[in-house]
Amino acid sequence: MNGENGLMMKGSKIVRDRSFLLRVSEEELTKIKGFCNTTTSRSASEYARNLLLHKPVIVTYRNASIDELLNEMIRLKKELNSINVNFNLAVERLHTFDKFFEVKAWLIENETTIENFMNKTEEIRLRMIQIYEQWSQK
Repeated sequence: MNGENGLMMKGSKIVRDRSFLLRVSEEELTKIKGFCNTTTSRSASEYARNLLLHKPVIVTYRNASIDELLNEMIRLKKELNSINVNFNLAVERLHTFDKFFEVKAWLIENETTIENFMNKTEEIRLRMIQIYEQWSQK
């Protein structure tokens, strides 16, 4: 059955039984494939067909600042996870102590770790505020 635009239709699928040969150089082919890869087209044929028939081509866009934000957030997440694991291990050990002097000794022994924990969480908090302020201005 013929569709409105002269294409052969088989059910709801378009049957494309004609080919169109286009000769390009290696450099041109590389550029075309590069452009195609930045679109939502599933194949180079679909991309070329859409361009030649003046149909819309949806180009995907990578925002470098969003990529930076995501990388920063991933780094902060890993750092928070590491801090969380260390802190949980320390608290578990603290629960095993029977006497007050053992707790006091543990606190003295882990004073640097506790201070690092507090400093790092504050650094993360401040960085997240900076990120929020940066993004709220856009």
